[in-house]
Amino acid sequence: MGTSQTGTAHVGAVDLGTAEAGRQLLSIGAVLGVLRDEFPEVTISKIRFLEAERLVEPQRTPSGYRKFSRADVSRLAQVLRMQRDHYLPLRVIREHLDALDAGEEPPALPGAEQQYAIEPSPQPEVFVPGPRLGRAELLAAAGVAEQQLADWESYGLVVATPEGGYDPEMLQVARLVAELGRFGLEPRHLRAVKAAADREVGLVEQVVAPLRRHRNPQTRAHAAALARELATLSVRLHAALVQAGLRARPGA
Repeated sequence: MGTSQTGTAHVGAVDLGTAEAGRQLLSIGAVLGVLRDEFPEVTISKIRFLEAERLVEPQRTPSGYRKFSRADVSRLAQVLRMQRDHYLPLRVIREHLDALDAGEEPPALPGAEQQYAIEPSPQPEVFVPGPRLGRAELLAAAGVAEQQLADWESYGLVVATPEGGYDPEMLQVARLVAELGRFGLEPRHLRAVKAAADREVGLVEQVVAPLRRHRNPQTRAHAAALARELATLSVRLHAALVQAGLRARPGA
């Protein structure tokens, strides 16, 4: 960390203000202002989420307001940088920071071309793009017949790419639809699930679309990682709401 002749302290490209200000505790709004110079897509909700994931632990006033130290801001910038530049999931970032905190040598960070799956969750997984499957491969991997796949496609549950073939997510969809079918749920019963998923996609797109149009190429590249993170949170929320709704039913 260096200090310029004007007394401005920096952590990477993050400006922490004057040396005197750097020793003061910052509100979450002030932290947002500091970080947005380098990370224009960051939001207060994002900072709160990183705190909930135990990546930063700001102090709290007696009335419950967050107060961030210079070290907290530096740590947040480091987390955001590792997400943006290396597409790391939060689990890997946490392990990296824990090693630094313990005075250990963390593993080398991968290049931006190596992408990871988003933070593991006990809820259904969100996949990273991978090799596409042909129709025969999908049928074999999912263990279903041609007519079943055709029915699922007619309801929009399984969709081939414009170039042909199926993304890995479609294999997961096919397996889940087949599993639900064993309980008597047919494709027509799953139209509401598909409609809900489409609405969640639209919600994620509202957040990500401005980043994809950003002039900064790093911000545009970060949009894909952010979309996956939001998708994971959306899936977890959906599962939690379903479970809560079932528990609220009489006799549950």
